[in-house]
Order: sequence, then structure tokens, then C-alpha cells
Amino acid sequence: MRSPVTSDNPSRRAPIGRRASRRRAVEFLYEAAQREADAVTLLSERVGSVDVDPISDYTISLVEGVTARRERIDELLAEHAQGWTLSRMPPVDLAILRIGVYEMLWSADVPDPVAIDEAVGLAKELSTDDSPRFVNGVLGRIGNIADRLRAVL
Repeated sequence: MRSPVTSDNPSRRAPIGRRASRRRAVEFLYEAAQREADAVTLLSERVGSVDVDPISDYTISLVEGVTARRERIDELLAEHAQGWTLSRMPPVDLAILRIGVYEMLWSADVPDPVAIDEAVGLAKELSTDDSPRFVNGVLGRIGNIADRLRAVL
């Protein structure tokens, strides 16, 4: 099935690595949260724009996947972020966590340890000094039960 966001112009899609694609997805999710906008709508506005750097298919896949499954992802985060509510989390950490959970549970080609490691790396790069440990802890707890979760999704 063709993504509603994907541009018909291949030059508007970027063949960039997954790490950069994840970072770009975090940026879209963060911006959408700050603007109280739909991330997929924001993304589709940007894909066709000549004023924006090309957007990779993996970035599109992450933003669409997180958006489509956000309710379930947020339930899991609320359940496993011990002592934290979603509203208390720094918005960038929440975007990183959402991508991490999405990759662990719905991206069959991304092993759980890779999803966690990539999320921790993004937290080191984009957030506070305490964020990598927090992201690692939350995703680690979800990772411990990921097989059971995937079985019922």
C-alpha cells in the first residue's frame, strides 16, 4: 500500500541512513506536539516542498507508524515510565520513546536492542543529561515483555 505522504517525485525522497531518518522523525513528532498539529499532515506538507530537504522513506514510515499507533504506544509508556506521566516528560524524550516503542513492536527488521540503543543515542544527542538513562530504562522494561506484547498486537 502506498503511503499517503510519499511524494511522486523520487528526488523529494532522500536515501539517508536510518540514524538520520530517526532523528528527522523525532524532529517531526516534536514539532507536531509543540504546534498541536497532526504529525502526518505536517510531514505531507513538507514532503512536496522544494524549501525542505528531501525526507527519507524510513522517516515517513516512522512518523506514520507512530501516529497510527500512538494511543497504544502511549498506554505502554504510561505503564512503564515509573513515576512519570506523559505530560511531565520532556517532549523530545516522548518523541524518542514513541519511536523506540514503535520500532520494537512494529518494525520486524529492527532488533529490540538496536531500537533501544538508537533511542538512547538520540537522547544523548538531543535531550538532557538524564534523558539517556531514562529512555534506556523505559524501553528496557518494555523490551523485557516485547515478545508477549507482539503476540497480542
